[in-house]
Amino acid sequence: MISVTEAKKRIAENTRLLSAVALPLPEAAGMVLAEDVRSEIDVPPFDQSAMDGYAVRFDDLATRQPLRVIGVAPAGVRSTQIPARGEALRIFTGAPVPDGADTVVIQERVIIVGDHIRIEDHLLQRGDNVRPRASQTGKGELALPVGAKLTPGAVGFLAGLGVETVRVWAKPRICLLITGTELAAPGSPLQPGQVYESNSFALVAALREMHIEPTLVFRTDDDESRITGYLKTAIETCDILIATGGISVGDHDLVKKAMENCDVETVFYKVKQRPGKPLFFGKKDKVLLFGLPGNPASVLTCFYEYVAPAIHQMTGGATLALRLQTRFLASDFSKKQGLTFFLKGRLAGDAALPLHAQESYRMNSFAAADCLIVLEEDRAEYRKGEVVEVHLLPGA
Repeated sequence: MISVTEAKKRIAENTRLLSAVALPLPEAAGMVLAEDVRSEIDVPPFDQSAMDGYAVRFDDLATRQPLRVIGVAPAGVRSTQIPARGEALRIFTGAPVPDGADTVVIQERVIIVGDHIRIEDHLLQRGDNVRPRASQTGKGELALPVGAKLTPGAVGFLAGLGVETVRVWAKPRICLLITGTELAAPGSPLQPGQVYESNSFALVAALREMHIEPTLVFRTDDDESRITGYLKTAIETCDILIATGGISVGDHDLVKKAMENCDVETVFYKVKQRPGKPLFFGKKDKVLLFGLPGNPASVLTCFYEYVAPAIHQMTGGATLALRLQTRFLASDFSKKQGLTFFLKGRLAGDAALPLHAQESYRMNSFAAADCLIVLEEDRAEYRKGEVVEVHLLPGA
């Protein structure tokens, strides 16, 4: 067995950044730029009114005389009227400021007298309420650098520059392989010796939290030939395979045998941790293969601690990554020395409380958990109030 730290190091060393793809801007939301984006235009592309009001020549205000309104400058068109000395144009938010004008007086600071206006704004400065051309972004300027995540704000920003397509790091194609003769589909009657299958549901939900839909989902009983066939399909089709069950050492634990049948290179097998000790990680060409223990709490813990970071690395940081923090342990805890423990926990202010039902088959505590509390390999006893590392689960 290897340590948790060594296992994570080996996964990171064997995980590659996926290739870049060109996508329409809306489809690239949430992904990471694979190249710099430079603006091809000035934004705003002209001096633009920031308010509804009147476009004026600031020097005219020194006379304190009423100004004659000679027309209207609406948004969406450029007015051909040029205010001369002593003249103004009615203007609206977003409209180009007409030539000759340099300031906009907001309509609340104006008194209308026939076709003239009297300005009652003693604090007005030259250029007020005008967005200068290129004040947000200049033509040729770096808008977003490679590695920037396309958040809703970033998508809106690029759309405002007229960007239609961007190059981003691709999302991985992921295959799930759920094994176990004892597994029944929810909604079907349980036969003697069966339990309901939940791992695929938890994994699909976790992937969707990362805005990824699995490419393939296979379910099979404990049949070496069928498992091997599904593995071969996954290796030909996907970037990551996540198998659950069949990875231990029993006669019916056939996933590891199927890995060998497919000439998968073993990077490591078994990690000094609980839950999830019989964790397998291997690779075949460019495909990463994770064999997770079948117990559902082990599956989800191993996904968050090992698979999710690999997906995050593959996508250039587009997906969710576990946030690491420290908290005070809310209760004493005794553990087996020599294993890292990942405890399902709840945050309570600056404390983290280990929940009941920590066994790997029990999911009721995972349903209530918002973090995993990490207890170190070389320790056996923890006391209330000690500082411990916690990994915040998505949504926490």
